[in-house]
Amino acid sequence: MTRRHLLSLLGAGLLLPLQAALARALSPRLTLLTAPLELGGAWGGSAPADARVVIARMRAACLANVDLLSDRQPARVRVDDRSGRTPSVWLHTDVPTTAWIKVIVGTRDWCNLAYQFGHELGHVFCNSWQPDAAPQNPCQWIEEALVEAFSLRGLSVLADDWARHPPFPNDAAYAGPIRDYREVILAPYLRAARDQGVAAGFGAWFKTQAAFLKEHGGLEDCHGAVSTMLDLLESDPGAIADMGALNRWPGRSGVPMRDYFDLWEKSCVELHAPARLPVRLRELLAGA
Repeated sequence: MTRRHLLSLLGAGLLLPLQAALARALSPRLTLLTAPLELGGAWGGSAPADARVVIARMRAACLANVDLLSDRQPARVRVDDRSGRTPSVWLHTDVPTTAWIKVIVGTRDWCNLAYQFGHELGHVFCNSWQPDAAPQNPCQWIEEALVEAFSLRGLSVLADDWARHPPFPNDAAYAGPIRDYREVILAPYLRAARDQGVAAGFGAWFKTQAAFLKEHGGLEDCHGAVSTMLDLLESDPGAIADMGALNRWPGRSGVPMRDYFDLWEKSCVELHAPARLPVRLRELLAGA
């Protein structure tokens, strides 16, 4: 081998890593919307390829025209169909850059799949997918109500998109069942809001629920808040970006509520998010 040939090979060997690094630098940043989807689990009688289509459509619907500003974007989103009682985000350490969602659905039950995935995607959007993201009171109920509203809004967008551009042949009519399913899910939240006196004001509602919510932060504990959150997201879609600024501070939802809103607004400023959502919620909760 000549010296010139050897130097040529060494040059190529040095150049390839540099080219790879340059390609990574110039490539678009992966976001929650563009991160590759990976499916696992059983999926019953559903074709995983079909389930992937529905998941991709729901992700696009939930994140349509939403600025993704978080500095904690996953590099991959994995969705597993598992047995069990409740869907969840698995807080794992073995693949630290993957957001791992578990759903529990029947065969070709696309409405339920979209709804469950949308809720858990909302948690990922709120930076609740890494190992330190265990739910904490007293403010966890805010995230739970927000991500449920996030999924309900996504179902509405999905139905409209399905009617215009059905993902399966001759399936535009399935938009109707999606809308019906959304109304079934929304009905108990509207009923809870009515029964718990939200019409008198969200702040008045919170005063009657504050002691309970301080210790109970699950979705089942904050039904009365979901319709208000949905109104906020649907009336100001640009403010949805603020959800991506949640939980970027030590203590996450475990801090007192006044600190929670202060930290959320500060996080919005750091990410150049609009900060309208924390401001509006603080106003509605009457300075809580």
